[in-house]
Parts: sequence; structure tokens; C-alpha cells
Amino acid sequence: MEATLREECARLGVALTDGQAARLCAFGQALLEQNKVMNLTAITEPQAVARLHFADCLALLNAAEFKNKSVIDVGCGAGFPGVPLKLGEPSIDLTLLDSLQKRILWLDRTLNELGVSAHCVAARAEEYPHREQFDIAVSRAVARLNVLAELCLPFVKVGGCFLAMKAAAAEQELDEAKRAVALLGGKLEKTYEYELDGACRRVLVFRKTKPTPKQYPRRFAKIKQQPL
Repeated sequence: MEATLREECARLGVALTDGQAARLCAFGQALLEQNKVMNLTAITEPQAVARLHFADCLALLNAAEFKNKSVIDVGCGAGFPGVPLKLGEPSIDLTLLDSLQKRILWLDRTLNELGVSAHCVAARAEEYPHREQFDIAVSRAVARLNVLAELCLPFVKVGGCFLAMKAAAAEQELDEAKRAVALLGGKLEKTYEYELDGACRRVLVFRKTKPTPKQYPRRFAKIKQQPL
């Protein structure tokens, strides 16, 4: 796991100390062990965890400035991308948000054991009240962009940014989400692209240019039924 992690990070231009690499691998081992009794990841081969989870998430450090930023990972699941970002840039003030309490309890316990500080919150994104309090919102594999934007942009301060991790369908999703992003106070700043496992990955970086109207986010059933 560690050899693959170092190789992929070197290729992506992400610097890791020995201690950071060791902590990432310790989290990876804890993930795989817990996955035997809880559905956390479909990726169960250690080298694949290093490549498809850790290196993929650490690539975000090239897409925006994370140093000393408050970051919320919306729909964090087993801790991606938030935990690798925190381990790669320890100055982050990280909030991990997920609706499934048992995942959040596992993350809280595991991160405490590893000596990693993070706020682990079990709540639905549209019901978590801390709007416009974060420098950066990140999300990976949660929803299509026109839905995801309504869940994430309300958390971001004006001047902050929302990073959406996407793959091949990024351009199509971006087209259908233009109205939603603008309505919620965001503007596409750039698209960061990198290659991983032979495929092109994209990070869509949206800058928050004005406050999100108070009626958003709506209830999730409404968001899903009638995306902006």
C-alpha cells in the first residue's frame, strides 16, 4: 500500500512526509479491517486503496489552497476525500458530514485512535445548520452536480470554494447544473484534470461569489425531484 501511495503521489506532484504516508496506510488498514463487518468500500485490494482512494483524494491539494482552511466533506462515506486531505494537509480544520451514524461513529473512533482531529457529524446535509461557515466544501461520488451544488454551496463562505470530484460525465453535468450553481451564488473558476488508473479525472472548482438565498437548500426529496 505504501509503495503504491508514494509512487502515485510522486506522479501527481503531491508531497508526503514519511509520517503522513504511514498514517494514511494505518487508516487504510483500519478501513479494510472494518470493511469485513461494515460496507465501507468495494475496493479491498491494498494497492487499489492507495491508488483509487488515497491518491485520488490527495490530488485535490493541487486544485485549491487548503492550508489553514476550514473544510467540510459533504457525504463523506468512509472518509473520502476528507481524511486523506487532512492527513496530507494537517492544518485543515475538517468536518466530516454523513447521514449514516454508524459510519460517522467508526470514523470518529478510528481518527481518535490515529491522533487525527476532525469534527465527525451524523446529519443530512440539507439539515445541518452551519451555512456559509466554511472556506471549502468538497464532495466525492455523492450525486449529480445539479443536486450536489444545492447540498454543498450553502455551506461555503462568500469568497470560498466548492470542489466537486467528477469523471467522464463532468462536462454534461456542468451544462445541466449551470443555472443551479449561479442561483446558489457560485461561479465555475476552473477545472483541474489529472489522470488516474488510465482514466481522466476532473475537479470542478466553483468560487462562491455571493450569498446563497435563504430558501436553499430545500428538503432532499424536493432537491431530487426538482433539481434547480
